[in-house]
Amino acid sequence: MKKVRDLLAGKNKVIYSVSPQSTVYEALQLMVEKEIGALMVLDDAGKVLGIITERDYARKVVLKGKKSPETRVEEIMTPARVLYTVKPDTTVEECMILITGNRIRHLPVYEGDTFIGLVSIGDVLKSIISEQETLIEQLSNYIAGKF
Repeated sequence: MKKVRDLLAGKNKVIYSVSPQSTVYEALQLMVEKEIGALMVLDDAGKVLGIITERDYARKVVLKGKKSPETRVEEIMTPARVLYTVKPDTTVEECMILITGNRIRHLPVYEGDTFIGLVSIGDVLKSIISEQETLIEQLSNYIAGKF
């Protein structure tokens, strides 16, 4: 059974982030440039203050008539205190339960008090699909008598 540590091992080690004082427009530019849907919001010491996602932008800027060049990330981010988080030993299945049960798309990963990465719904789905494909291949080989 795969764990979060396995997902992180196969990912880019760079964690993209913005400061709470960045504008939403700057955050969106970075998300587009890096082809990602979320950024961690960090203070000057590297402490996680929250996360800003495309969903935050759509719900808290666009639909409220705000302007992204004038709105600060801290005004719309999801604060760290309400984030669902996981540990390296959390299973992929447990991640899927958290993601689907809470209708979220990103899970910050902590080792103790240290933020070490971010797992997305895409990472979780890829892992589950890969495991299912392997199982199907093994079962097909078993049925066909190819051990």
